[in-house]
Amino acid sequence: MKVVSNSSPLVNLSRIGRLEILKSLYGQILIPVAVYQEVVVKGQGMPGALEISKADWIVTRTVNDQQQVRILRFDLDPGESESIVLAMEEKSDLLIMDERIGREMARYLGIVYTGTIGVLMEAKHKGIINRILPVIEELRDKAGFRISESLLHHVLDLADENPKK
Repeated sequence: MKVVSNSSPLVNLSRIGRLEILKSLYGQILIPVAVYQEVVVKGQGMPGALEISKADWIVTRTVNDQQQVRILRFDLDPGESESIVLAMEEKSDLLIMDERIGREMARYLGIVYTGTIGVLMEAKHKGIINRILPVIEELRDKAGFRISESLLHHVLDLADENPKK
């Protein structure tokens, strides 16, 4: 399975020591140079930078279609733009991206995507994690991850973890 990731899922999972969930699910993650630059080079000393630089299963790729990247840059940041173009160039099976506008663009371009929450749902389904709620709480507390209460309740319903049932 070919999987491309933008920076925020990598950084958020690194901040809580759960980056390995991605390796367990997908084996290898492709990232564009812009994401590597954002997380590892510019983010040196920040959460996730060292973990991502040392993860041999996270592979950096150069995007070829720079014209498409420039077009996407009108609405998206460099990492999001290159992640979308890389997903198209690699004919990836999945793009992992949390940012709403980037996801809307991916949907428009016919790219299958998920976000950090979707990754956690798949991890629970495959038995990689036992419960989603503690991981989401950790993301909120340690990574500043934002999730609306309505989405949280929906996710907990889907994961069969909602205590109000």
